[in-house]
Amino acid sequence: MTHIKFALLVPIALLAGCGHSGPSYHVYISNESSGDVTIIDPVRMEALSTVPIGKRARGIHPSVDGKLIFIALSGSPLAPPGVDESTLPPPDKSADGIGVFDIAQNKLLRKLPGGSDPEQFAVGRDGALYISNEDAAGVSFVDPVKGEVLHTIPTGEEPEGVTVSPDGKLVYATSEEAGTVTVIDIATAKAVKTIKVGRRPRNVTFLPDGSRAFVTNENDGTVSVIDTGTMEATHTVLLGAGLKPMGQAMSRDGSRLYISTGRGKQVVILEPATEKILAAFEVGQRPWGIALSPDEKLLFTANGPSNDVSVVDVATHAILKKIKVGERPWGVLVLGQ
Repeated sequence: MTHIKFALLVPIALLAGCGHSGPSYHVYISNESSGDVTIIDPVRMEALSTVPIGKRARGIHPSVDGKLIFIALSGSPLAPPGVDESTLPPPDKSADGIGVFDIAQNKLLRKLPGGSDPEQFAVGRDGALYISNEDAAGVSFVDPVKGEVLHTIPTGEEPEGVTVSPDGKLVYATSEEAGTVTVIDIATAKAVKTIKVGRRPRNVTFLPDGSRAFVTNENDGTVSVIDTGTMEATHTVLLGAGLKPMGQAMSRDGSRLYISTGRGKQVVILEPATEKILAAFEVGQRPWGIALSPDEKLLFTANGPSNDVSVVDVATHAILKKIKVGERPWGVLVLGQ
């Protein structure tokens, strides 16, 4: 039986040993409802600034050289599951795109085309962007230098999670509606396989060696395990009743997989080697985005309804602090200075 350990908020005085030297990295949070990005100092554990970016800021990733940050922006209205979309206002397609944020200048430089209603995306080794377009039921290939959409490959309705394989050759993209993962060959820009997984798949994360991929299935409370050699989902891992697996963060050595569980309020730690649940602990209201610090001693989760980010001690699972950010924080990016 898995023992559930709930994190406790510890006094800030205990953080005095952290010192006040400049951080070696910053944490960037995309805020969906307020349309901005909050920059966090992880040493002081406080927000440094919040910069306007554009409507519905969600997916967030760095450029290959680490000098820019890309943020998915969308003018489509918020449409939670079960909502009657005929009652929603029309989408503002002029707001769709990929925002380009300059880290040194701390400002938005421009907006790239990103297809219709971009949500999540991945950055290839050559800097190309692979973007899920919910309205278009596909993944767009975008050249960020030319600012052009090169291809859009069908993936099934409501594509979301997009991840490039560790060897840089394939894109794995989830379809929430179809309950599938589409595998796209980057060189040919063609789908080579559609893999059936669970209901409402949200995110794909690979082991560092690329041998297996893990897919969070929100509506099943499970993680599908894909053998990337055969491109087949071999089995699923049940996380627990009431858990809604969403985002994932893999340790560098592949020994730990941290999974946010949305309405379940918890982070679950899965050991990929044994596929056993090592721990589960509460972090906040509906955690989605999740990331580890470079030394893997801290874990950051974006908690949408409470407009804050939890900073968690990985060793003890204690919440060190909850940092107020923008409205409905969505994505978390940890990036070295």
